Amino acid sequence: MRDYVNEFLDAKAVEAGAALNTLSAYKNDISQFIASMPQRDIADTKTEDIEKYLKKLKETGSTPKTLSRKISCIREFFKFLQSEKIIKESPANKLRTPKVGKSLPLFLTAQEIKKICAVAKSKKSFSFMRMRVMIKLMYSSGLRVSELVSLPENAINYDMHQILICGKGSKERIVPVTKEVIDDVLEYIKVRNRFIGERKNNWMFPSQKSLSGHITRDGFFKNLKRLAIKAGISPEKVHPHILRHSFATRLVNNSADLRSIQKMLGHENIVTTEIYTHITTEKLMNEVKKRHPLTQQYEENKKE
Repeated sequence: MRDYVNEFLDAKAVEAGAALNTLSAYKNDISQFIASMPQRDIADTKTEDIEKYLKKLKETGSTPKTLSRKISCIREFFKFLQSEKIIKESPANKLRTPKVGKSLPLFLTAQEIKKICAVAKSKKSFSFMRMRVMIKLMYSSGLRVSELVSLPENAINYDMHQILICGKGSKERIVPVTKEVIDDVLEYIKVRNRFIGERKNNWMFPSQKSLSGHITRDGFFKNLKRLAIKAGISPEKVHPHILRHSFATRLVNNSADLRSIQKMLGHENIVTTEIYTHITTEKLMNEVKKRHPLTQQYEENKKE
């Protein structure tokens, strides 16, 4: 069974160009599924077996979104086994995917971002300076956290104020950044170079503790939570991806072109980007209150 899983992951990596994070998620989901199955040949797996497994997940609190992801993974796994002639027919074909409601992305206000950065700036250690630059870079460019932590030192064009990002599926995109952030990065680079000393390290955000040589997603996540607490912001409200959401929300709220936001975020489908248009609702309501003739007439009548 382990060989089947490894072959499946290899196929996803080579043929579909799946990213490491995607492969890791596939491996976790498939391993969990296999561990729950009776000890028998995979070819004997029935649709009812999978449905029982999914029912247990639901009873233990798995959300429709989580169930949907696991069903998709199981489908892909059995589809692979079928293509390799290991099974004749996939037992996952008849599975019903639960409806997943679209959740609106949370975001931090510009003032909250400033508070977090101010706390980081008040500390003089390299780790705090690194965090402040990472937060500002993510907030000003919409990088995914995986893209941010693994950013190479040479990814930024300081003259053009641009970042070359290698995103999902090894797809490259160029994102502009402001002069203010570029100046902060240049100042940070001086401290970074002193931090790494004679050690060879090509990452923008190096770490001595990490095996990868750069700060990990988990490390960034924990540090961000600590800064939020010190800034008086609920840690429940703060996570790395929220900085990306805040970037997109800010642009949409300032009437930026949706196609441009799509390119900067690296979304393959604009439907994914359109979720950010929810934040224009409050802005539109304020505009209606201020500018609609009936509202203006109502205000004049009140004065009389």
